[in-house]
Amino acid sequence: MPTPASATAADGSLPIDAPLVVDSDGAVDWRWRCDVLVVGYGAAGASAAIAAQEAGARTLIAERFDGGGATAKSGGIVYAGGGTAQQRRAGYADTPEAMFRYLQLECGSHGDDNAVADGTLRRFCEDSVGLVAWLESIGVRFDSDPQYEKTQPKTSYPKDGIYLYYSGNEAVKEYAAVAEPAPRGHRVRGSFLSGRTLFEALRARVDALGIRTLRQSGVRRLVVDRRNQVLGAELWQLPADSPAARRHARLMRRAEALHNIAPRWADRLRARALQIETAQGDRALVRAQRGVVLSTGGFIFNRAMVAQHAPKYTMTMRLGATGCDGSGIRLGQSVGASVARLDKVSAWRFINPPSVWPQGIAVDAGGERFCNEQVYGAKLGVQMCEQHGGRAWLIIDKALRRKAIREALFGGLWAFQSMPALFLMLFAPRARSPEALAAKIGMPPAALRQSVERYNDGARRKQDALGKSAAYLAELAQAPYYALDLSADSKTFPCPAITLGGLRVNEASGAVLDAQGLDIGGLYAAGRSAVGIASNSYVSGLSLADCLWSGRRAGRAAAGLAGLQAAA
Repeated sequence: MPTPASATAADGSLPIDAPLVVDSDGAVDWRWRCDVLVVGYGAAGASAAIAAQEAGARTLIAERFDGGGATAKSGGIVYAGGGTAQQRRAGYADTPEAMFRYLQLECGSHGDDNAVADGTLRRFCEDSVGLVAWLESIGVRFDSDPQYEKTQPKTSYPKDGIYLYYSGNEAVKEYAAVAEPAPRGHRVRGSFLSGRTLFEALRARVDALGIRTLRQSGVRRLVVDRRNQVLGAELWQLPADSPAARRHARLMRRAEALHNIAPRWADRLRARALQIETAQGDRALVRAQRGVVLSTGGFIFNRAMVAQHAPKYTMTMRLGATGCDGSGIRLGQSVGASVARLDKVSAWRFINPPSVWPQGIAVDAGGERFCNEQVYGAKLGVQMCEQHGGRAWLIIDKALRRKAIREALFGGLWAFQSMPALFLMLFAPRARSPEALAAKIGMPPAALRQSVERYNDGARRKQDALGKSAAYLAELAQAPYYALDLSADSKTFPCPAITLGGLRVNEASGAVLDAQGLDIGGLYAAGRSAVGIASNSYVSGLSLADCLWSGRRAGRAAAGLAGLQAAA
């Protein structure tokens, strides 16, 4: 029979029930027993499972789909530094201290008690070289081809052959003043998007260790004793290779394939898949002797959670996988866990490539320039959504447009970079003057004229009011002028987004915290289900690096929980 939470969400988000409260371990008919149960099988879950198993804990993974999650759909960028082998071979003398100073400015606590502490950020930086070495030990490769070293332009995602690049704001003036710039975007070596390659290496290690994975098994509630100690979890599993399981898998493959082009249709497919889980799933209880690790991702695919916690981002494109529906966060909340940073979202408004686009100016609906166009795309996107209603345009002139079209056609860009750029430039509103262009797009003509004149004055003097480097300054003087729509709701130039906040955790162990800041016994969280390194702001690769690092932390801590329960 279905669980009490069987009502199907319109977007297919997994329903979560209140915890099952029992008197003792012996009062429950457990289907499976393990030391550590990992819920969710992406980078964080795989890392947690590997770390727990290697620490001597019998580990089991419960995965609602087939595994991979957002990791497998990502670019496979791991933000790493402090002197990795790849950095040294390329001639960069990075240090953990320089990496720390940069990340402290980029995503540090800034006095906010809900963000990670400086000590945690420092440990992350000091562990970075070791994290890359561990990934290499399980078969992950990061080395660039020698002919490409130090030749890559600023880009949202590098070409094949380039696997070390500046993935954030390292070279932007205000950041470079704090820490010597060094490229820290370590892209997994592979063809096109490398996230699948990274996950398959993690999966191979999971399999080699003999860790069992329960696929098509959605965890819908936790099991706790009268002291709120987490004993295990209840899941609903589709029988392996059954007609229901095959139908469910087909629906999910179609939903993932259609999401970017027909998201509402994809949601309907997800809702149908959830109905199959609810109607055909087999209820089972799993005893986790030492701990449960929640690692199901963020909540960008849960429309209700986004509307509640981050309404300014409801217009963006959801980036990730169906499992990013907040189920891990909601499981934690069901047993009294506290949350933080749920309002924090990374909205990716990349305007490079084409490499000359950042020489234009980004203006809001009032015609005011609001951001240094050189910065990492998420910094631009977040400012646009948080402070300017999600509306913005990039203003370029005839000269920049000509150069950008040439690069889009002949510069060897990825199709997902060149095609939207070409479409925008070919069909953008144009006019012979800034005033006439403003009138066409409904903004104050005098304001846009003043923004262009101020920018041109700074470009001539090589001193930009918003701190853009001289190399990115270009006078906008050749009519016609063009307005490229950067707005968050653009269908032709989507603005992808991921959520960054989650369950508050003990930063020494990954144990989930309650409202009083105390550990909830037997419960851990990692990756985007938890507050972590990337939860204040984000640059490319930081979330994956945090997933790997926090997953290993939680897995090791959960494996060491034995004795604690025995003494209780």
